[in-house]
Amino acid sequence: MKASFLLLPAVLSLTGCVFSSHPAGPVQYSSESVDLDNSELVRVQLKMGAGELRVSDGASKLARADFAYNVDSWKPQVRYSHAGNRGTLQISQPDGNHQTFGNVKYSWDLQLNRKVPLDLDVNFGAGEARMDLSALDLRGVQINMGVGKADVDLRGKPMHSYNVVLHGGVGEATVRVSGDTPVYAEAHGGIGEIKVRGLQKEGGHWVTPSYEGSATPIRIEVHGGIGQINLLAD
Repeated sequence: MKASFLLLPAVLSLTGCVFSSHPAGPVQYSSESVDLDNSELVRVQLKMGAGELRVSDGASKLARADFAYNVDSWKPQVRYSHAGNRGTLQISQPDGNHQTFGNVKYSWDLQLNRKVPLDLDVNFGAGEARMDLSALDLRGVQINMGVGKADVDLRGKPMHSYNVVLHGGVGEATVRVSGDTPVYAEAHGGIGEIKVRGLQKEGGHWVTPSYEGSATPIRIEVHGGIGQINLLAD
């Protein structure tokens, strides 16, 4: 416990989770959508300093995002660019102080198109993130979280082999996979507990029974900070 308190200020400084002088007002709502184009792969980059993040499938276009916030200067910025056969979708919380204390409302609900190959890069400072990625056509996932809770659902049959890297900060990180999906997983804890269910341990890693010889495995690497890592196969 003492180590947690010693490391907490450093984590907060890295995530931008500090007290803010911006006044909170009435909750505002906005939506953004991004049209489909001929991109063969889209890199989705999400950068949230503090708040509630939801990611799932369900968009008929490339993406649809619904936002709720009560600090004017925190209105999310949405940018899309296209070069060759690659697209890049960037959604970010404006730079500045990101307060998680008091009467502050900040949430994103992002829906992505399940037919478009996606490379997902998430930087999440503080709060709670729930990402149901099970129906998406994933080619890679990178998640960096600071303070809070992250739940990543990868259940479903992968169309391609891909890598998942999750860096946890202070809190709890949970990764869910299907028991019949070929999975190779490594988990490295900092200060905390690693809980694994439904995967077989082989040396310093875990696998599902269907991993051996599979052409489309998911390779998962989880790095914990302070807190708990859960690797669950259902």
